[in-house]
Amino acid sequence: MKIMGFTQKMVLAVMLALGMTAAVQANVAGPAWDKAPNKINDNAALQNGAKIFVNYCLNCHSAAFMRFNRLQDIGLTAEQIKDNLLVTNSKIGETMKAAIDPQQAKAWFGVNPPDLTVISRSRAGAGGTGADYLYSYMRGFYRDETKPTGWNNHIFPNVAMPHALWELQANMSPAKYDETVADLVNYLQWMAEPAQTSRERIGLWVLLFLAGLTFLTWRLNGAYWKDIK
Repeated sequence: MKIMGFTQKMVLAVMLALGMTAAVQANVAGPAWDKAPNKINDNAALQNGAKIFVNYCLNCHSAAFMRFNRLQDIGLTAEQIKDNLLVTNSKIGETMKAAIDPQQAKAWFGVNPPDLTVISRSRAGAGGTGADYLYSYMRGFYRDETKPTGWNNHIFPNVAMPHALWELQANMSPAKYDETVADLVNYLQWMAEPAQTSRERIGLWVLLFLAGLTFLTWRLNGAYWKDIK
């Protein structure tokens, strides 16, 4: 009985220690990230995300490794890009540069807004994918009058960025706003690797080809050795 009691105590202690460790890790990690809807192959969603990005993000954030004419890959024509997405004096073959002056941005926010070309890839972590982080972050703003911008964020506490989409959120239903954020996030994910869908499609055909070649090689090998004892 003493041995059994000691064992039970040890098991209980280990379970308690593991539970405390998990709690500490959860606290360090911060709030859990929500799963972002995956619409990376939905051109309509990507086009809407591009429009939101140009109108609400490009004022402060650049995408210095993305050219406007690359948006033709998601089904937009050159004329549509010129008429709807070139909000500054940029040319269609130029990269997406922020409208704000970097020195002004640093004076207003304390830091220069980061480039967003590969932001979805750089934010991946233990909480999920970069898309999950961005989806949770853009839906995590709340009013905080103690902050210079009047906003704070559950996912990124004390963030210097204001809530750029607050007007959309105020005028949309929660479901519609979530859908809008999802379109923006999917565009950011696509922008980080525009060739992703082509790469995956080509990769599938390569795997099918290799599977067929393996089968033919196996049958040829059997035919070659069948008469050899």
